[in-house]
Amino acid sequence: MASFMRYTGLALAIALGSSAVSGDSAQAAGDCREAAMRVAAEEGGQLLSVRESGGECVIVVLVQGSGNERPRKVTRRASL
Repeated sequence: MASFMRYTGLALAIALGSSAVSGDSAQAAGDCREAAMRVAAEEGGQLLSVRESGGECVIVVLVQGSGNERPRKVTRRASL
């Protein structure tokens, strides 16, 4: 669980950047952050990336396969 949170925080920091944002950009970053955390928890996976595109958050999560299956990437879109 600790590694999940560490990777989630790292992915969010990379995806959203550490520079200051203002106005609508700050709101979008916060919305994407919340959506990313929600999607990662719902999928039971590890957050790989988050980006804003066309008024939506594009969230990519790595989900472990069951048994001998390989992990798979799950891409979900969430509106801002």
